[in-house]
Amino acid sequence: MATVSIAGAPSRGSLLIHHRARQFAGAIWRLLAAFIPVFLLGSFFTFLLGSISGLNPAPLQLGDGASLSAVHALEQKWGLTRPFFDQYFTWLGHVLSGNLGRSWANNNPVSTLLEGRAIITLSAAGLALLIGIVFGFALGALAARYQNTWVDRLVTILSATISTLPPFIVGVVLIDLFATSLHLLPAAGYVSLGQGFEPWFSHIILPAVALSFDTVADVARQLRIGLVSAKRQHYVTGAVVRGLNGRRVFWVHTLRNAVSPSIAVLGLKFPALLGGAVVTESIFQLSGYGQFATQAAVQGDVPSVQAVLVVAVILVVIFNMVVNVILNALVPSASRGT
Repeated sequence: MATVSIAGAPSRGSLLIHHRARQFAGAIWRLLAAFIPVFLLGSFFTFLLGSISGLNPAPLQLGDGASLSAVHALEQKWGLTRPFFDQYFTWLGHVLSGNLGRSWANNNPVSTLLEGRAIITLSAAGLALLIGIVFGFALGALAARYQNTWVDRLVTILSATISTLPPFIVGVVLIDLFATSLHLLPAAGYVSLGQGFEPWFSHIILPAVALSFDTVADVARQLRIGLVSAKRQHYVTGAVVRGLNGRRVFWVHTLRNAVSPSIAVLGLKFPALLGGAVVTESIFQLSGYGQFATQAAVQGDVPSVQAVLVVAVILVVIFNMVVNVILNALVPSASRGT
């Protein structure tokens, strides 16, 4: 019997799309409700650490022999004599408007000092993340495809081995092999993307590879476990019995439901990549985010250190929101568990 549609009434397909859009929008709002408190707590403890350090700009701007009156006047100028919460909310308001304060060391805007350095670190961390996704997914899918064979065992051993290698050791080996011995890539330094893709890539690929090993290993392990588990589910067995194409079964039924742990682990790896950049930048002589943070900490430049930390919090929060949005879009059950 044919289904009669009423003129002007929405079709079943449009109603389904509307329902899914509302469901997805609700998931986004729940993510915002969860991550805004995380950002506020992170910013609060960032500012608190600077406050309880007891440091002030006097040693950097007046020298160690400054009089007490001069030190007090300088503290008043920087607003350090105001109540803590007054200082915090003023600072937070400036951060939300894009003003990260001024460096105690040279009085320059911290946002200007950080801009170029952050690009260097994000280039290395972003490329490392991409390498981790591509090779991690390839190895995980290969191990699951040839489960319980020598290929599976080889991938498992390889993942376990590279996950134990610290980035600084990998970095030294890569420099010795590709720069010193083979003369294929530069050993150190950085060239901006504006000067061309090839010189940028040749300078950033070794730091990125050194950072990527742990991500490759974890993504491969999580994807293998997810795929092996998904292949045993009834919906996959049913799809095979119905005679669906093997590629369709893998991409639509198996991978989509198995990929969730692998994507989730990326949210945990991004902060580690930012942290690992501190050591990697020193090996490859990159004047990036990590080197700036180290220099500011040694100098006692509290506004710069606070800016580094709060930007890291913002980057991690945004990245985890993106990960959760992807999970909600790809994995049907994620939106129900957000």
